[in-house]
Amino acid sequence: MPELPEVSAIAAYLDSRMAGLPIRRVDVASLSVLKTADPPYSALVGRVVTAVDRIAKYLVIRTDGDDGEIDLVIHLSRAGWVRWSSDLSPRPLKPGGKSPIALRVHCGPPGEGFDVTEAGTQKRLAAWIVRDTADVERIATLGPDVLELSRGDFATILASRTSRIKNLLTDQRVISGVGNAYSDEILHTARLSPFATAKTLSEEQVGALYDATRSVLLDATRRFEDSEVATMKSEKRTGLRVHARTGMPCPVCGDTIREVSFADRSFQYCPTCQTGGKVLADRRMSRLLK
Repeated sequence: MPELPEVSAIAAYLDSRMAGLPIRRVDVASLSVLKTADPPYSALVGRVVTAVDRIAKYLVIRTDGDDGEIDLVIHLSRAGWVRWSSDLSPRPLKPGGKSPIALRVHCGPPGEGFDVTEAGTQKRLAAWIVRDTADVERIATLGPDVLELSRGDFATILASRTSRIKNLLTDQRVISGVGNAYSDEILHTARLSPFATAKTLSEEQVGALYDATRSVLLDATRRFEDSEVATMKSEKRTGLRVHARTGMPCPVCGDTIREVSFADRSFQYCPTCQTGGKVLADRRMSRLLK
């Protein structure tokens, strides 16, 4: 799933190519991708892109016209991505086809623009066309952006929660921007168990978690600054120390990276670095062994 660093980089990449240019056409392969109907997606045609930025893990393409601002908001979900091209086909997308392309935006000179794609069979990618980003319910209910929190505000949020720290970091209603992959990296850097309870963390542990959150996310964001969108996925994988590295040695201590699996997701951790050597129960494996 694209998280804050990737979405930031994609937004900067698109902004450098689209800002100041008109949208010539928008093609939608599946209307189910669109979560709003007013304004219609055709309202974007002829409007000038003023900026591309992000809100948490949402891409926001801002446009201006005679009737004011209209925004195209995109959430890439688990398997979505953006693909820029200077040779887009002029043919409209075929609705209901097997192509991974869900949405295409033609912008600037003929052939220029980008596709929004989604791999796999679980279609969760979503797009909204709104006059105000607050009209997107998911955005209206977001917690504060993780990189905008002060150390004190971060500590206050943790002190009020009884949830496991892994769940808190990835709950977008509490703190927004962090997903499954970078929460694994943050907890490994902070040397904290994913199952630790937020409100029971010591002042020292809260400080370590705050510092790790900022360093992991900012380092990843800087790593993507000069990257092409097409290479970001592979660069993300090579930069991860524990996430998706089950069975491999921890780069810090050499212990074996372990995994805890759930119905539709999993997380990874190092027992030596994070849990005092204790191997956490893998609920999926426990059920299989019964």
